[in-house]
Amino acid sequence: MTAPQKPAPAEAHKPANFLRGIIERDLEQGRLAQRRFAGSPGDAAHHASAPFDAAAIRTRFPPEPNGYLHIGHAKSICLNFGLARDYGGVCHLRFDDTNPEKEEQEYVDAIVEAVSWLGFDWHEPNPADPAHPRSHLYYASAYFDFMYRAAEALVEAGLAYVDEQTPEEMRARRGDFNTPGTDSPFRGRTPAEHLARLREMRDGRLPDGAAVLRAKIDMASPNINLRDPALYRIKRATHHNTGDRWCIYPMYTFAHPLEDALEGITHSICTLEFEDQRPFYDWLLEHLCDLGLLGRPRPHQYEFGRLNLTYVVTSKRKLRQLVEEGHVDGWDDPRMPTLAGLRERGYTPESIRLFCDRIGVAKDYSWIDYATLDQALRDDLEGRAPRAMAVIDPLKLKLVDWAEAFGNAAHHEPCQAPAHPQQPELGLRHFTLGPEVWIERDDFAELPPKGFFRFFPPRVDAAGVAQPGNRVRLKYGVIVECTGFEKDAEGRVSAVLARVVPDTKSGTPGADAVKVKGTITWVGAHEAVPADIQLFDRLFTEPQPDAGGRDFLTVLNPLSRQRVAGWVEPGLAAASPGARWQFERHGYFVAKNPPAQTDSSGRVAFGRIAGLKDTWAK
Repeated sequence: MTAPQKPAPAEAHKPANFLRGIIERDLEQGRLAQRRFAGSPGDAAHHASAPFDAAAIRTRFPPEPNGYLHIGHAKSICLNFGLARDYGGVCHLRFDDTNPEKEEQEYVDAIVEAVSWLGFDWHEPNPADPAHPRSHLYYASAYFDFMYRAAEALVEAGLAYVDEQTPEEMRARRGDFNTPGTDSPFRGRTPAEHLARLREMRDGRLPDGAAVLRAKIDMASPNINLRDPALYRIKRATHHNTGDRWCIYPMYTFAHPLEDALEGITHSICTLEFEDQRPFYDWLLEHLCDLGLLGRPRPHQYEFGRLNLTYVVTSKRKLRQLVEEGHVDGWDDPRMPTLAGLRERGYTPESIRLFCDRIGVAKDYSWIDYATLDQALRDDLEGRAPRAMAVIDPLKLKLVDWAEAFGNAAHHEPCQAPAHPQQPELGLRHFTLGPEVWIERDDFAELPPKGFFRFFPPRVDAAGVAQPGNRVRLKYGVIVECTGFEKDAEGRVSAVLARVVPDTKSGTPGADAVKVKGTITWVGAHEAVPADIQLFDRLFTEPQPDAGGRDFLTVLNPLSRQRVAGWVEPGLAAASPGARWQFERHGYFVAKNPPAQTDSSGRVAFGRIAGLKDTWAK
């Protein structure tokens, strides 16, 4: 593989950010050209990832397989995979599976699927065998042997020790931001004593919690993360990859830099909460380089501000609580901010990538309004989603003079509309108008408010003069004039009555002869397809559900999912699952099931992805 060429930095669709600046500077200065693989030739990790182009950048996306990925992870995925793609490098997908108690194969599979769905992969061209690109799918657990070897080397060099204090004793001696910590009474043992004790930990001769391996740094450091952080703990738990081979497991902060080094990562990009961990990241890699276990130049860590999106929570613990307590119907519930949930909701991978591009990358935390995500979805689907008419809250409209207007009470007047107004090549959709149609209930007002231009009945104005009912155009059809309405036994309006205004059909010479201010969507009652429509909305009523320590469950939105029985135009009877439409006036919807799975009423199912505009701004 040849060295990558630096792309033009002024790509309009790739806005500049500080990480791009770092990478371009490193490529310009040739800082990667002399890089050699960091592992020893006998190390299994070496054989897994070598050979590779030493001059190319390498990033990684390192999720823990203890839950489903969420929208915050999407930002990291797009950033790491996108930077590697744009600068001719490769991004590794690595599972940081160092905590067997919370990790499951289900989560591994879901993460692989989510990254693939977003449009990224972890493969690299293989000049020796072009038909079989090199895979860069890794597991931290594959490096456990090396990690333990590194732990012993640190102990032998006097840089780590086994601490047998209780957790309470360790907390008491750690100090705080105003008070330095104090050394463990076990810290002064000889390296040989610590090495023997570490091997007893490894061999299962000590119970869980009896001891931990700690780095020997500085208990008085102003950075609390450098006050002898833990490297290994005893934990008898079956691992999804290694089974019961190990009863000690490395801590994440110890494992992560080693994984980066063993895989030759050049730019280790993480979120700001790891900034205070960077000194330990550097300390560990420098000492292991000095001890000859790793090679130079070593990886470097760079931090960026994580995504904070309003009206969602992204804590895995809280997401798991929503699932386990039944507040949602699983990790892929369409109201969840998980990628599986967003996919089920109907968001496209293109819209998620567009959203991540738009919010950019910064060094500080910031809050992004949920409306930005919905707008990315609209912008993605506006140019490609076909149109259709649907009625969500149905009210019957009876055209009382139908037989007179068309000469036959059984007549159905053909109508047509573009499948997409900007894409004539998609053709036309066809439907018919009959004596009864479904309209939206809020298209009629018995007592119209000021500025209401849809249906209202004849009335007497303030001067005592009788006024006719309002005229409205049935979109793609004719203009009709309201003549009255009917109510049911409970006093609720059950039907609107109207007459046809002659010679006003859309597309005919007389269509513009009569001017109206209101145009409404409709579906012919004789051919409308019954639809089970789910109206999804934001899961919480507050922009920051857990702000100030508030119990986020107290601000769950009771209207986050509403199920209504509506009607759609006849062309949607055979809607393919996953296909998306813009329901005119209502927003973007996705078909939820094939006709073969409709219920006994023959209904097809749709779910709303997003409305045509942000209604929460009000």
